Amino acid sequence: MKVLVTGGAGYIGNILVPRLLEENYEVTVLDRFFFGDYFLEHKNLTKIRADSRNYDPGILKGVDAVIDLVAISNDPSGEAFEEATYQINYESRVNTAKLAKKQGVKKYILPSSCSIYGFQEENVVADENSPTNPLTSYAKANELAEKEILPLADDNFIVTVVRQATVYGYSPRMRFDLAINGMTYGAWKEKKLPLMRDGKQWRPMIHIHDTSNAIIFMLKQSSDKVNAQIFNAGSSDNVYQLGNLAERVIKSLGEDIPIEWYGDRDVRSYNVSFKKINNLGFKTSYFAEDGVKEIVSKLEDGKLRKSKKTITLDWYKEITTSKEKVKELELNGKMLNF
Repeated sequence: MKVLVTGGAGYIGNILVPRLLEENYEVTVLDRFFFGDYFLEHKNLTKIRADSRNYDPGILKGVDAVIDLVAISNDPSGEAFEEATYQINYESRVNTAKLAKKQGVKKYILPSSCSIYGFQEENVVADENSPTNPLTSYAKANELAEKEILPLADDNFIVTVVRQATVYGYSPRMRFDLAINGMTYGAWKEKKLPLMRDGKQWRPMIHIHDTSNAIIFMLKQSSDKVNAQIFNAGSSDNVYQLGNLAERVIKSLGEDIPIEWYGDRDVRSYNVSFKKINNLGFKTSYFAEDGVKEIVSKLEDGKLRKSKKTITLDWYKEITTSKEKVKELELNGKMLNF
């Protein structure tokens, strides 16, 4: 099976793509490669440096499935680059889905986000049929993409939305702007664990290997099970109030580390149900402690360090303001708002 992964050189793609190759898929990665190219050469891997908003539709010829990972990938970056967020996370993915259908692609997977639940009352456990409440540009763009892409599904074009919990764990394209990853780095390096107030906010988490496995799991399902369907990806064992999660991270490190509170009270809070995907047969394998331990191991081995590239917003600001970076990363003489 030939699979196109847009945004495949990002945090999740750097785990997902090698997993696809392990399972003998032929993979094409379409990406701007803003964060670098960490892929090893592979006979079944093709890399195309292109912008998801403006690429040759011929790339989709002969493709069996599209995994549309491309995104401005978090709330701070979404607010700082709002126009680009809607262009990439919403408009470009709708365009790719329509082009894929026109070119005869059989399957389309939209990796979305549980962030579209935004804020839910304390006693609510949101499932796929619950009202959404997106609070940020990132979440709103995901919801718009879902609403416009799902109706494209028919007997010849299988569309599946995967609403991912907040991802954690090590990736070659590392991110320390994700909750568990950032907590781990702060606690390990600064001996203080950073936590946004007030610690009572609920958030579902999923390890990067588990979310990659969830996407591949969906790729393998028959149309009658997943077509025109939304699935929350995660597990009830990985839903935390962030204050409790912080304590688990600290315990994993085996040190007496204080919490360093920052920011105003986080208005995002959502407990989520994963019964639908679990009933289909998908189970997660990792817990927060596993992510903490693997990140610390990489840090202590010197194989991982924090830099501007590991904080998405910092790197976007760098590449849009540095003349050297603009010249290095522009495509056909343009940055296209990036």
